[in-house]
Amino acid sequence: MGNYSIEITDQNFEEVVLNSDKPVLVDFWAEWCGPCLMIAPAIEELAQEYQGKFVIGKMNVDNNSEVPMQYGIRNIPTLLFFKGGNIIDKQVGASAKSALKSKLEAILA
Repeated sequence: MGNYSIEITDQNFEEVVLNSDKPVLVDFWAEWCGPCLMIAPAIEELAQEYQGKFVIGKMNVDNNSEVPMQYGIRNIPTLLFFKGGNIIDKQVGASAKSALKSKLEAILA
């Protein structure tokens, strides 16, 4: 399976997320986090399914501290949904792909 999600870092966050002309889903995760690894395949599938409609990326909180701190990320996985540079939805903790899909659909509607 290919890697469809984008790697988001403190360095490219503004360009990739805040300045995006498409809505963006950012998955804050870490390699030691079980639930993060559990939802990873769903994130990749959604990134593939919504290619061109939604930007879907992952930020490793162990390698990037500025953005997670700025957005008060305390628990992972935390998924933030951005549109026009603003957070319009949020999901903390692992959740079913179908639940994430309905959030994406609601934002595109």
